[in-house]
Amino acid sequence: MKHSKTEQQNQTSAAKKEQRRLQMADIARLAGVSTSTVSRALSGSKLVNDETKERIAALAKSLNYSINIGAQNLRLKQSRTIAVVIPYDTQTRQHLTDPFFLGMLGSLADALTERGFDMLVSRVDAEQLDSVSQIYDTGRASGIILIGQWRHHDQLNELALRKVPLVVWGAQLPQQLYVTVGSDNITGGRLATSHLISRGKTSIAFFGDTRLPEVSLRFQGYCEALQDAGIPLQESLIIPASFSEDGGRQAVDELCRRQVRFDGLFATSDLLAMTSINSLREKQFRVPDDIAVVGYDDIELARYFHPPLTTVRQPMPAAALAMADAVVHQIDAQSMQPRLLETELIVRQSSI
Repeated sequence: MKHSKTEQQNQTSAAKKEQRRLQMADIARLAGVSTSTVSRALSGSKLVNDETKERIAALAKSLNYSINIGAQNLRLKQSRTIAVVIPYDTQTRQHLTDPFFLGMLGSLADALTERGFDMLVSRVDAEQLDSVSQIYDTGRASGIILIGQWRHHDQLNELALRKVPLVVWGAQLPQQLYVTVGSDNITGGRLATSHLISRGKTSIAFFGDTRLPEVSLRFQGYCEALQDAGIPLQESLIIPASFSEDGGRQAVDELCRRQVRFDGLFATSDLLAMTSINSLREKQFRVPDDIAVVGYDDIELARYFHPPLTTVRQPMPAAALAMADAVVHQIDAQSMQPRLLETELIVRQSSI
């Protein structure tokens, strides 16, 4: 009986190997390469260029090819690279040159270097966040830091169920399975709005895309501050605006088109605030005399802008350290909890 069981195990193992060989042949045929190239690509060989590796990885995933080179590399302690992924939204076309992204990348590079890891910068379609798993599955990185949840909380939960070492810069959401590091957006929104109210402003516009989790929480803080001050919420003052170079101009144009009076503006990013101020000047509004403006992030340029920008500071260096620690701990199979960092109002001349 023992001999028969061993034979069955050998037959099962042989069948699995044959199935994998056939799958590899299918991938090679579809990719237009040899089976040896497929083997090298799936093992992360430097002899295969990145474009071919990504194409082969996508085909392997579509055929449910049962290999996890990322996990294999972790067992062998070969990978010392963390992928920092910034999703690309085809609607807003927010570029890597956005000052917020540049500041975050710089802080993450420092934090990861201190921990002995290299940083791989990559982009994925914001509508397909789960595609970041290919970077891990092909062994290009042993963990992933994703900048922003965008609108696909469910896809990130699926990655967490797969045990992909993943940290997301973003908001804490209900039924969240993945690890987030983010700032206290509700308090940040409340600080910005309460400051404008303290300056005597009663008709405060809000610029931001509330479909994004972080912006939605900033909007919640905005609403709470208005309610606490007994100021009615005016729907006409709420303008959907993207974090793009044209976002501020388009939002100011829409606000003026509505012909509604406003004396304050809370823009949910510094870039949005700066482009809004430029557009307000073109329309002969004076900042802060006519319109007081508060931004969000406290990017490096905020203090050098004219007028210097009042803003809500997100603790970028501390956030980068927290994300680096969280992803490294997950690589070492340690569980991590989401972290919420404090925000701080930085008062400058754009609002006083």
